[in-house]
Amino acid sequence: AEAINSTGVRVFRLTAGADMSHQLLPLALKGLTRAQEHLLVLGRQSAIERVAAFLVDIAERQGGLRQVELPMSRMDIGDYLGLTIETVSRVFTRLKDKGVIRLLNLRSVEIVKHDALHNMSE
Repeated sequence: AEAINSTGVRVFRLTAGADMSHQLLPLALKGLTRAQEHLLVLGRQSAIERVAAFLVDIAERQGGLRQVELPMSRMDIGDYLGLTIETVSRVFTRLKDKGVIRLLNLRSVEIVKHDALHNMSE
């Protein structure tokens, strides 16, 4: 596995009788929820729904910004979503033509209509 963006390290002090489960459980549950959502995306959604869900997720991970930096290439996005690079490119073009997003460059997208994108992702 390879990190595609900045990662962090958390340090926990082990003291006698310290119960770390209250600190680790929320982190583990968040990761599990993301993994379950990703499996749902791969198993049940159309190409446009997959890309929309990906963009919504990336925007949320970046603090809900309108302008998001894509952490991977179109090919890597396709691999992540179970789509070909051509399909990913067509979906980006379709979203742009509908006025839902604006393509700023290959790695930067502005979400123009967040509600519409969110609705497409479900």
